[in-house]
Amino acid sequence: MKTLYMNVDSTDIAKNVLFSGDPWRVETVAGYLTDPKRVAFKREFNTYTGTYKGMPVTVTSTGIGAPSAAIAMEEMYEAGMEVAVRMGTVMSLREGTLGKFIIPYASMRMEKTSATYVPEGYPAVADLDLVQCMNQTVKRMGGEYINGIGCSMDGFYSMMHDSRLSKELNIDMSVMFEKLKNIRICGVDMESSCILTLGQLMGIKACVLTIVTVLENLKDALEGEERIAAEDLLCRVALEGIYNYRYHV
Repeated sequence: MKTLYMNVDSTDIAKNVLFSGDPWRVETVAGYLTDPKRVAFKREFNTYTGTYKGMPVTVTSTGIGAPSAAIAMEEMYEAGMEVAVRMGTVMSLREGTLGKFIIPYASMRMEKTSATYVPEGYPAVADLDLVQCMNQTVKRMGGEYINGIGCSMDGFYSMMHDSRLSKELNIDMSVMFEKLKNIRICGVDMESSCILTLGQLMGIKACVLTIVTVLENLKDALEGEERIAAEDLLCRVALEGIYNYRYHV
């Protein structure tokens, strides 16, 4: 029986799954697969299954935010997923990190979806063997990475980037950013802590591989060809990293 939102089942999905927020980044990953098959493109969930160096792998999108990321995790788990890697972009809170990878050991749970599963004190932690494998893969492929603790939030225009409304409401984003920097949070996004929490609850291997495309409140950003190249490297590292993990290269 096909799942409700993603329209997949165990015959469609590999045990190794890459999650991308952006449905069009999925097309980039599919271009690196052998015999990619589009399983479905329903709502924000664009899903392909193929092979990478002979390893079966599925890549799918989650859309923006923790609620839809939780749906993607649930339905891929229903279909037999064993390894989950979120490959996405991140807003860094550290200077000089544009174009570098952030591979968090854990994530602070400021999104509220994971709280519908477990109490707030439950940690959102990555599988450390998978993290280490991603570290090594980034280095082998000529990239730079940092490890640390990330933070996931729900409100992009209320917590991460100024908007007309946030200014009218006198929301000062800098206050939140300073608090996070004071406790050494390295970057913020909208999905990672939910994905890591569910990975732990599901008993699967999960980690987050992100590349820095913007700095806090979008005060600096990768643009144009530089952004395209960074996201392409993200896709290649994710595939190579999950392959290395599975085959202990």
